[in-house]
Amino acid sequence: MARYSGIRRRLNLFALGLAATTMLTAPAWSQTEDWPTQPIRMIVPFPPGSSPDTLARMVADPLAQKLGQPIVVENRPGAGGNIGTRQAAQAKPDGYTILLTINGPIVTAPALYKNTLGYDPDTDLQVISMVGTSPNVLVVPADSPANNVQEFVEQARSKPGELNYGTVGPGSSSHLGMAMLEQEAGISLLQIPYTGFPQVITSIVAGDVHAGFMVPGVAMPQVQAGKVKVLGITSLEESDVLPGLPTVASQGYPGFESISWDALFVPAGTPYAIVEKLNKNVLDVLAMPEVQKQMATLYFTAAPTTPAEAQDMIRAEKQKLTALIEKLGITLD
Repeated sequence: MARYSGIRRRLNLFALGLAATTMLTAPAWSQTEDWPTQPIRMIVPFPPGSSPDTLARMVADPLAQKLGQPIVVENRPGAGGNIGTRQAAQAKPDGYTILLTINGPIVTAPALYKNTLGYDPDTDLQVISMVGTSPNVLVVPADSPANNVQEFVEQARSKPGELNYGTVGPGSSSHLGMAMLEQEAGISLLQIPYTGFPQVITSIVAGDVHAGFMVPGVAMPQVQAGKVKVLGITSLEESDVLPGLPTVASQGYPGFESISWDALFVPAGTPYAIVEKLNKNVLDVLAMPEVQKQMATLYFTAAPTTPAEAQDMIRAEKQKLTALIEKLGITLD
């Protein structure tokens, strides 16, 4: 009898423990299933009116309608996007903080700011989906003798170290894109850093700068005005939003790619059920023709992905650009 009493006592204790565990975990499960029950903030680590800010607002409104809660865009600019990205990485992983950012703070910042970054994109953030991608464009003055990439390369080879190019700073996509071309073509150019693309394009129009990789939103109005010309775009394939423009890859440099992208993230540790729900609804938003049409005005193409697909893209790009940054010896600490 004592034997069975001991078994019964242990069973009763187990039942009490299971009930207590259920009471502790049930609210967490309920919170995940009911999410979202309050407004969501979307951190954009760039100023109002910037391309990431505009893209974020294009996505935030229809996403809010699908989720049934407002999404408030918060601009947290500074340090090339690193400040706002760090704030998002350190936020509570409850699904109520989302980050929309570009390549730099995720891909190149860890190699450029090894001692002062304050976050690790690989361990502190979980990607939801790519949002959009856009090629950069290689532009030269309207009166440049080069009409394609090969002619520009031949011009640079005939004047080693004499041709220059404008960038928005060391380690930027405008710098690394040209550094890739220098390596692949075996040419040497002089970098002239500026504070922004408007200053770069102004100098190219004036003929003070011989070339530059830049975002099409800044370049194309000057192309259409006949003040500069495009030698190539940096996607692997021709772009629907930049029809008729050849790729750099198709002009003797297969595999050449240097695209800009925006993606959505949440803090690492956010419940996967929330990640899945976000991904599903983001993909629905990116499939909307009106959203795709809006994105095309910024020369972006919608790029819906699973979290795993987005992570693979980020990992491959990070590996390539980290090696290039280390080879060039660039540090911004």
